[in-house]
Amino acid sequence: MSYLLTTIVFLPLAAAVICAMLPKDLAGAAKWVAATVMAFDVTLVGWLLATFDVRGGVQAVVDIPWVPQIAIRYHLGADGISLAMLALSALLGLIAVVASWKMDKSPGTYFVMLMLLQVGMNGVFVALDLVLFYVFWELVLVPMYFLIAMWGGERRSYASLKFFLYTLAGSVFMLVGIIALYLYSGPNNTFDIAELVRASAGGAFNGIQGWLFLAFFLGFAVKVPIWPLHTWLPDAHVEAPTAASVLLAGVLLKMGTYGFIRIALPILPVAAKAWAPWIAALAVISIVYGASVAFAQTDVKKLIAYSSVSHMGFVMLGIASGTAAGLDGAVAVMVSHGLVTGLLFLMVGMVYERTHTRQIAELSGLSSQVPAIGGILAFASFASLGLPGLSGFVGEFLSLLGSWQSTLVPHWMTVVAAVGVMLAAAYMLWMVQRVVLGEASEAVSRISDITAREVAYVLPLIGLTVLVGVYWNSLLRFVDPAVQGIVTILARVV
Repeated sequence: MSYLLTTIVFLPLAAAVICAMLPKDLAGAAKWVAATVMAFDVTLVGWLLATFDVRGGVQAVVDIPWVPQIAIRYHLGADGISLAMLALSALLGLIAVVASWKMDKSPGTYFVMLMLLQVGMNGVFVALDLVLFYVFWELVLVPMYFLIAMWGGERRSYASLKFFLYTLAGSVFMLVGIIALYLYSGPNNTFDIAELVRASAGGAFNGIQGWLFLAFFLGFAVKVPIWPLHTWLPDAHVEAPTAASVLLAGVLLKMGTYGFIRIALPILPVAAKAWAPWIAALAVISIVYGASVAFAQTDVKKLIAYSSVSHMGFVMLGIASGTAAGLDGAVAVMVSHGLVTGLLFLMVGMVYERTHTRQIAELSGLSSQVPAIGGILAFASFASLGLPGLSGFVGEFLSLLGSWQSTLVPHWMTVVAAVGVMLAAAYMLWMVQRVVLGEASEAVSRISDITAREVAYVLPLIGLTVLVGVYWNSLLRFVDPAVQGIVTILARVV
């Protein structure tokens, strides 16, 4: 078991190497290599889930010296929170490969980039050394940049450069914070997250926690993204190819909120509690702003992009609450948003591939011409707006409950955040009414319905959306024990 996580993280790298070495006349085989490796990766994650002891803390640990001169270690491990994120990353990675089956523009290079992206995403969620975490964090930037810049839409150069510069700028601040933690961690300087938590409990960072938290906040908040650092996201989503949009929304955004949960809260609890009202305020603004701006969009993909800003606001509200319910809700929203928004982008990609338009004014009557595509798009929209019985409701309910219970978040902020739920229902139903219902438009009237391959990659997302929505404990039994440990650390802070 000690090398299981290493295999899960780096197996896609082997696929990337094989795809890169394929001769041009066999470049089309890259999709088979990527799909086979990702299917095996998902199987390994499934094995880890099946054998995981929910009360056992961090498991499948591998910890060996990497750069012993400055105490950098190759340290991987998974608790319930990181395991949930790792499972989401692996599943969406496989789906992204299958959804890209018809890619004919430099397919070898395309699947190399998808596999490199997968290595970075997997690694972030299981790294327990800050330098290792940072290496995986930065690795994600390069393949996503090329996926947008080479296979994106008309404004792909602008969108990819904006994505790269915004996220790189945030990473610089995080790097400063990592170095400062190392220097102030005591006589035995360390980058190990568990050791840093213990050093913090011993008062190692007293007096500078506020500055350290600011550095990590800027690094993580850009990736979430939280208002007003969100402006790169709509451009990146609109220009990215479908698979890249699925991974960007489904996994990359969660890296920022995961960073808050894994690093900022347990290592810097004093600052986290002091900053909580301000983070909650930005979260509420993100919820209402994202939902309001979504109303003004004429492009379906851009509407979903702004809905992501709103949904990630619920994650940040749950994190700011510092309560068990709030943190459980934050992770539940992260998982649900990955499933549901991934499904939404896949369905929009299907429609765009058939109609060559994403303009709401040019799309109507999907249910009459392609009832399966229209029905699944409507289903995903209902899940996104938080309909009870589907996964979207679980996280939003717990985040609002935790926010109300918290002594760190004013009650009026929770009330305003709840308004965002109603706004989400309004813009999603407006989109469904315009795109799914009515008579088939000219663009829709000649298209065909969903294929067997497309059914194969959307069914897992539909099934998990229902499973989590009906049986909450399927997710929370993994997440809650890890959350309780963070809450205990925060409770020690007076």
